[in-house]
Amino acid sequence: MPRIILASQSPRRRQLLAQIGVTDFDVLVPDADESYDPALSPQDIVCSICRKKAEAARLLADDPGAVLIAADTMVFLDGLRLGKPHSQEEAFAMLSALSGRTHHVCTGVTVCQGGRMETRPETTDVIFRPLTEAEIRAYIRTGDPMDKAGAYGVQGMAALFVSGIRGDYFNVMGLPLHLLGRMLAGFGVELLQ
Repeated sequence: MPRIILASQSPRRRQLLAQIGVTDFDVLVPDADESYDPALSPQDIVCSICRKKAEAARLLADDPGAVLIAADTMVFLDGLRLGKPHSQEEAFAMLSALSGRTHHVCTGVTVCQGGRMETRPETTDVIFRPLTEAEIRAYIRTGDPMDKAGAYGVQGMAALFVSGIRGDYFNVMGLPLHLLGRMLAGFGVELLQ
């Protein structure tokens, strides 16, 4: 297997790679420009940013034989991006907006090796049940929403809010494993051999 590089500081992405058998990999955290044109579709936004991350990491790695993985995940409600909240009030507003509604989690995944680079998007619909003010405030007190896009992590206490998911569950955690597995196979990395 070639050297694998994950261009992400996300502990969840590291765990997800290990879950599919990729346990020997390096982590590079590139300093990439994450600006984007807000007129782009959610899928085009995340693809644009993860390509920038992959380009920056490829320069850092300076290893044309390595297979590099970059990803960018964003939460969208009615076409508007919900980033990480900067305050408890902002977290409350985001979770209140998500209450009883369906939102979309979009991830762009880039895999590259040498001069070859492929980028693909994945979108998952997440349905929240109606939430009470008391539930939202109790969740915010856990501190969990403060470092997560959309003010929640599906793998934590917010799992109690999710009444349904259409699409790849792991995408909601930040790395669509089905898509990544297919992309890696296209680069000769067969995980089930």
